[in-house]
Amino acid sequence: MEKSELKENILKIFPEKEIKETQLFIEMTVSPEQLHDACLTLKNNPELQFDYLFCLTGVDLPESFMVVYHLESTILKHQLVLKVKTLGRENPAVDTVSDIWPTAEFHEREVYDLLGVTFNNHNDLRRLFLEEGWGYPLRKDYKDDINIIER
Repeated sequence: MEKSELKENILKIFPEKEIKETQLFIEMTVSPEQLHDACLTLKNNPELQFDYLFCLTGVDLPESFMVVYHLESTILKHQLVLKVKTLGRENPAVDTVSDIWPTAEFHEREVYDLLGVTFNNHNDLRRLFLEEGWGYPLRKDYKDDINIIER
């Protein structure tokens, strides 16, 4: 499906959303409250069929964090970038999508481990690389007094 057709189909389903067309992707931003329902719709809608999450990452912003999802329809051969911002930097959290796309399980654990974003209802949210108490080394305000690393 061409990007313009994909954009039209998404706007039919999410008319209130701002959809951005970049050189490579169509991008859509949702609020944390809308995330899980939007992901279910993106996967189950017959015109979209985003059946594969191939990348999930976190971004440290000045006043919040952003979680970025790269989705693909292996059936219809199109891709989408979905973005969600946390509500502030204090206790950042969004809902898990690992129940929708199992590939999200370890991606979410990585974002939790390195940035401290919590994924509500994740069935095994624990550190992936670092020990408890280590801190979150990809945060811009991270300080490591032992190795004298500051961001």
